Amino acid sequence: MTKKELLKTLIRDFQLREIPALKPRKLEIPLHLNKVITLMGVRRSGKSSILLQAIDTLRKTVPREQIVYLNFEDERLDLAADELDLIVQAYRELYPEQDLSQCYFFFDEIQNLPKWELFIRRLDDSISRHLFITGSNSKLLGSEIATALRGRTLRYEVFPLSFAEYLGFQGIATDWHASHSRALINRAFGQFLTQGGFPEVALLDDESVRRKLLTEYFDVMIYRDLIERYQERNVQALRFFLRRCIEGVTSPLSVAKVHNELKSAGFRIGKDTLHNYLEQANAIYLLMVAYKYDPSLVRRELGDKKAYIVDNGLISALSWRAGQDKGKLLENLVAMELRKQGLELLFVKGTQECDFVVQQPNGAWLPIQVCYEMGDPATRAREVAGLVAACRFCDTQTGIILTMDEEAEWQESDVTISVSPVWKYFSQEP
Repeated sequence: MTKKELLKTLIRDFQLREIPALKPRKLEIPLHLNKVITLMGVRRSGKSSILLQAIDTLRKTVPREQIVYLNFEDERLDLAADELDLIVQAYRELYPEQDLSQCYFFFDEIQNLPKWELFIRRLDDSISRHLFITGSNSKLLGSEIATALRGRTLRYEVFPLSFAEYLGFQGIATDWHASHSRALINRAFGQFLTQGGFPEVALLDDESVRRKLLTEYFDVMIYRDLIERYQERNVQALRFFLRRCIEGVTSPLSVAKVHNELKSAGFRIGKDTLHNYLEQANAIYLLMVAYKYDPSLVRRELGDKKAYIVDNGLISALSWRAGQDKGKLLENLVAMELRKQGLELLFVKGTQECDFVVQQPNGAWLPIQVCYEMGDPATRAREVAGLVAACRFCDTQTGIILTMDEEAEWQESDVTISVSPVWKYFSQEP
């Protein structure tokens, strides 16, 4: 079968196939904006499902023949740059009378194709303004789209389930005033804290299968998204670095320290390579880098950093020690819930420390501490002191402490401190 005939078969087979019932996600992409809609996010976060839900909605008003879906994870779709036009040719031969400007094109994991951005630019210029693409590398998609499309795209980040979405997947109502609902939410949060929110994993009951699946996710990210994409040869060093980041999650990340550990273990590798690993892992959404808060963007970029992991399930599956540390899991969960809201991760570090400081839509800064429990007086004093210092540093009078189950509010000097359970704070969409 020629590549063109294969494309015809894949296009037609999808058009004849029914979309399976899918759990709804918060993100609903616009279908008629005349922009290239781009979904970026870690593997298995639900990008394809969001596309399929959009197609299912579209089918209610648009004939199936006008909708084209191709998944370039399919190993048969090994198209060279000069073969990309076969997609258009195949469609035209299937439907010679169809006006292509009325067609909707959905391309999954398009980053696997060479010079895909030029193909998308040409489609957008001369064939159809209804283009939807996904990819697992923010750097590749972001830079190439920005260069090729110059503002004609709308980008969305897709993460594993937020806690509010996780509750929806479990069929739990977010009524934390009702005792029964509150108990269900509390129980679900305990699961979410350790199992994470990858959609496929969230629907599994077998713990051993969950762990195996999460380990498979990690391996695919390493081999498909890092080793193949970046032509990395030192696989052992890469795995060591990533596992070191996972074990040290929430702690300041010292590339120099990891470099010394690798040297002691017999690896010959430069610090610049480790910095590249960090940048690449961030680009594929495996790690999220938090920066030290500073009004100067230059000092912020060059200052201390922390690395958070995209999903708590990966921490539990890949590091027994970190997976048993509920304090680390809680802080990582808060970091990711904030990122899912589109917020940049910043922290305050000086004589006092504050876990996060985020900028709200109105421009005001909100310092946030994360503390699993505040029963110990010394712990309570440290967390409050760090929060008050961060509020003064950021010139704000409000701060939050997120805990496992405590709730309170009081005035500390000129700062209003609110204490809230994490599960309550994130159980409803913002």
